[in-house]
Amino acid sequence: MTPAKRPPAADLSAPVEDYLKAIYALERDGTSAATNEIASRLEIAPASVSGMVRRLADQGLVMHEPYRGVRLTDAGRSNALRLLRRHRILECYLTQVLDYPWDGVHDEAERLEHAASDALIERMAAALGHPTVDPHGAPIPTADGVVHERRHRSLVELAVGARGVVAQVTDEDPEFLRYLGGLGLTPGAAVMIAAKEPFDGPLTIVVGACERVIGTFAAARVFVTETIAGRSGPRATPPQPS
Repeated sequence: MTPAKRPPAADLSAPVEDYLKAIYALERDGTSAATNEIASRLEIAPASVSGMVRRLADQGLVMHEPYRGVRLTDAGRSNALRLLRRHRILECYLTQVLDYPWDGVHDEAERLEHAASDALIERMAAALGHPTVDPHGAPIPTADGVVHERRHRSLVELAVGARGVVAQVTDEDPEFLRYLGGLGLTPGAAVMIAAKEPFDGPLTIVVGACERVIGTFAAARVFVTETIAGRSGPRATPPQPS
């Protein structure tokens, strides 16, 4: 059977692009995306997903095996990364040039990513100095579809006394981003684990020179590059202001 021809990127509708991006996000851990997971991520009925998945398969963008989930083909992944690049460069442009707050750019970029042309996106990228990460620390795919993923550890994974630099945070919830901003937990911020309560209790952290308390739910969504390993123990001595 001859594989379906990849449709030109310009011919993909906004819903198709949204599906490809959602499936890409869900299969990042190496597993197929289940239809109910796709429905949950896109906030639509599972019955609607089944029909769209068949369309995507006919277009050569996904592979679907009953009871085994959905996976992107090379063509599907290429288009998903293209959309992801648009989204993250738009976020950078909105924050750096138009002075949008970091908690307001995700939804705005969601609306703009389908309308912006590749030529416009590349002009934006050049004007910004070709950024490699978005305002929330997520890597920006290159123009030829390469993603330089970096391995980070969440705050809850760090031992008491560990120090690091905030590298990335989850970005879908504006209220959550405002909360993190209030704590000073933005990409580039220095952080230390001062104490951890047992049984998934809250963490006491030092951000810059300020001591803060953060719950495990939020701490699991803040990822850092560890610079000094921690140790076991109830509490570490905070750094003294210079």
